[in-house]
This record gives sequence, structure tokens and C-alpha cells, in this order.
Amino acid sequence: MLAASLGDVLPEDASRACLIGRAWCPGPLAGPRLVVVRNDALVDISSTAATMSALLALPNPLGAVQRASGEPLGALADWLAETCRHGASPSHRHLMAPNDLQVVKAAGVTFVTSMIERVIEEMTRGDARGADAARRVVQAAVGDNLTRLRPGSLEALRLKQILIARNMWSQYLEVGIGEDAEIFTKAQPMSAVGVGAEIGLHPKSVWNNPEPEVVLAVNSRGETKGCALGNDVNLRDFEGRSALLLGKAKDNNASCAIGPFIRLFDNHFGLGDVRLTEVKLKVEGVDGYVLQGSSSMQQISRDPLELVEHAMGNHHQYPDGAMLFCGTMFAPIEDRDVPGGGFTHHLGDRVMVSSSQLGALVNWVDHCDKVPLWTFGIGALMNNLAARGLLPSRAGLSQQGREALQRREAVSNQKTGD
Repeated sequence: MLAASLGDVLPEDASRACLIGRAWCPGPLAGPRLVVVRNDALVDISSTAATMSALLALPNPLGAVQRASGEPLGALADWLAETCRHGASPSHRHLMAPNDLQVVKAAGVTFVTSMIERVIEEMTRGDARGADAARRVVQAAVGDNLTRLRPGSLEALRLKQILIARNMWSQYLEVGIGEDAEIFTKAQPMSAVGVGAEIGLHPKSVWNNPEPEVVLAVNSRGETKGCALGNDVNLRDFEGRSALLLGKAKDNNASCAIGPFIRLFDNHFGLGDVRLTEVKLKVEGVDGYVLQGSSSMQQISRDPLELVEHAMGNHHQYPDGAMLFCGTMFAPIEDRDVPGGGFTHHLGDRVMVSSSQLGALVNWVDHCDKVPLWTFGIGALMNNLAARGLLPSRAGLSQQGREALQRREAVSNQKTGD
């Protein structure tokens, strides 16, 4: 039976954590509700903000959530149990990924371990059978130098020249220790799945793995207001064949999981805690196989806020904000099926990404064409919010809202005139 306990999912200090998310309510006006966790139960706070994007864009999201009142939706344990039984089925109530209109971005090769594994995928052209030999070659060439390097530093540039001279340079080393970070689009707004849902592998993939990560919740002004856990489901064979297959390797139905909730920053939890977060991974197969590992955000090569600066700024704006995966810190390489074959998922694997202050994101593995299809997009959300009376007219906007709308219209008119 597919199951996850409330003790797993909630942070150790859940009683003082501000946890916000989304929950799907079926019925005549079926759709997502913005929720906060209070006393192990869900409360609908959609009247405070219609979307998670809008909530995080408020001047003080934490204060707004703390003051918010709304309809009680029942015990979180019941929601979790029903989600595990039915997944992301629109016919049943379920927990969703906590983000909605935000673009889902990801930083690549920000940890030395995962960077080396990307180089290995490139060297083997996505064939797991050559991974062990390639790993020995790469580790002999770079040793432990990379763990001490600051990306873009003079020391990193000197190592780059040495590796180029030895014909060992790679596009992954370029973004791993070079000046510019890799930032790519992981998933489309509204497409991520949440805790208790199935995650999807492309049916043609034979070498793949989970990627446990910390995910920053960044608003439209580039301010990081909280974070969640994420699983950046990865197809090693696809990307290994060609980096131009990154989109196909990363963006498939249910291939992005975020949750269980966004924990807003407050006096008990902030960016300093994120920098110290230890993320654990546990994979349990239906055949009795168990894989466990952990790593720390202290090993990241670029500070989380530096990654936000690479993703957002004058060079690129996201009016609805962004969810930014900080990069995987654990790449499983131990043999699962045959000697030298490395790790790959089996259908039915239970994957748990956890940390003491963010709780646990639990999902089950299936093929992306077998899990529930993604059918509820931005257009459906706007129709739903309008039907529920949560899209204010111009007359219903606050003075601040009207001024913001006028500024946007002025900029749009100026560009049209140009």
C-alpha cells in the first residue's frame, strides 16, 4: 500500500513553522486552494491571495499568512492518506505542489559530486556500462581540487587551462567552476507534482536517478521568501547522449516534484538555515532494495542567493516569480542490477527526499505516460479563480494594485509606441 506518515512529511519543529501549500478540492468548482498548516490541519487562505505567486509578492507574506483566516479543510493526515491512495487524480482531493504561476528553474552542477557525474555521462555518451572507467579517469585528472575552488576565481581559471591542455575540458566543468552558472527551465508553471504523487520517467530511459534538492521560493522582485524540497527527476542516458537533449531529459509529465510545503522565512528559519541544510535521500524498491544517502548544502559551490542573481535581474525578469532548484547534492552511483551498471530506478520505487526543517517529499516512480496527465494549466486556473470570485476587477483593486496596473499599462503602451 502506498503510504506516508505525518511524522515523515512535517518538519521536526512543525509547531512553529509557517507552512503554506496548495490542495486540490474536487466538486462543481474543482481546483486548487491556497492553504496553511495549522495544528496538523489545512486551512483555506485563498481569500488572502488567489495564487501562491501573488501571496509571495505581498510586501509581508509571513504577516499576511499569520493573520489569514479561512475555511478549515480537515486533518492533514487524511489529505496525505487520500493523496497516497489516488495520487494527483482530479476526481479526488489531494495535496499539490505548493507553487503555481512561478516558472520552475534549476541550477546545474553546483555540487562537485554531481558535476563529476555529468562529465561522466558526457564521456560515456549516456551508457552506464562505461561509468566506472570514466569516473576513475576524471577523478585522477582533477583529484579533490574542485572541492576547494570558487567558481570564476583565478585558481579555477588556471585549472581550466590545465584541463584544456590535457583535452579534459567539459561543458559541465565550464558551468561548474566557470564564471557563469547553469540555469535552465526544469518545468512549466503549474506542471509540478506534490507530496504523495507519482513521478514520471520517460519510458525509453534505462539510466536515471532522483535528484534531491532545496528549492528556493523567489517572488517577482527577486526576493527569496522561503523554500521547499524538490526532486529534479533526471534521465542520465538522454542528457549523456547530448546536452541538447536536456529539455527531453528534464521536462516530462510529472518529472518535477516540489513540496511538501513552502516554509516561509521567519525568526525560526531563514537563509542561514538553508545554507546549513542537510538533505537526505531514501529509495525503497518493491523488490526490497534500499538506497540511502545524504549531503549538506554547505558543500554547494555557489551561494543560493548568487544562484538567484544568475537566474533573475535586469537581464531577465519573472513577473510571477520563480521556484529555483539549487542543484543536486547526491548522485547515486552504486550498482543496483548488475556489476558496473550503476543505479537506475525501477518502477514502483518509493523516493523520499527529507530534511529536519523542511519535512519530507515522498513520491512513487512510474512512466510519465502512465501517471495522471497534466491537464489543469494557467487558463484553467484563471477560469476557476474567476468562477470563485477571486479575480478582482479594476474597481475592486486596492490603490496599490491600481497603481501597479497603471505602471504596467504605461510600460506596455510605451513599447507599443516604440
